[in-house]
Amino acid sequence: MIELSWIERVIAAPEKRYVQADGRIRLWARIAEADGRMLRVVLLPDGETVHNAFFDRGYAP
Repeated sequence: MIELSWIERVIAAPEKRYVQADGRIRLWARIAEADGRMLRVVLLPDGETVHNAFFDRGYAP
């Protein structure tokens, strides 16, 4: 289960940020409480609305 506080943490302090061609913003951060897995949060182009969030098993720095 992904906690809202984790999503907020990724948005506030991402370790990596990428803007897609469609304007959506991908953010990643490691979540220590989830065994150090990388949480990816995708925001809409407004930079505030969360489109989705999931643990990214394919993350490559």
